[in-house]
Amino acid sequence: MIVDTLDNLEKYVSVNPLFADVVKFIKENDLNTLEEGKHLIKDKDLFVNIQVAKGKTEEAANFETHKNMLDIQIPLDAPESYGYMPLCDMPAAEYNAEKDVTKYPGLKAETMVNCKPGEFAIFFPWDGHQPCIGEGNIRKAIFKVKSV
Repeated sequence: MIVDTLDNLEKYVSVNPLFADVVKFIKENDLNTLEEGKHLIKDKDLFVNIQVAKGKTEEAANFETHKNMLDIQIPLDAPESYGYMPLCDMPAAEYNAEKDVTKYPGLKAETMVNCKPGEFAIFFPWDGHQPCIGEGNIRKAIFKVKSV
């Protein structure tokens, strides 16, 4: 997991070859004005979902992991908190290959991470994350990046 400011995102391009395309997309597009929904950048290997999520309590939010994609989550208009737990500490659960997600309901976070607009969190396949913890509606960008 990485948490930092958007001003520093470019410093992470060596982590994944597609991160340079994420930086370019952000520089060329105003995430705050993009329509809700999926925006393809590099076909299925890189896209961004703009969504408005209803904020949840820590108890109501579910943990998830992904095997093939990593997430760069960027809250756009309100703070968002994420529960974090290493995948190696999580119980076995059923993987949905079509949606590239494993859900883990009922887990309690070991660590909480807070992001506000202007910041991002990167969750790798080995990072269990519990998104959408916050109040009210949270408009956010979720870049889905093929993991290498």
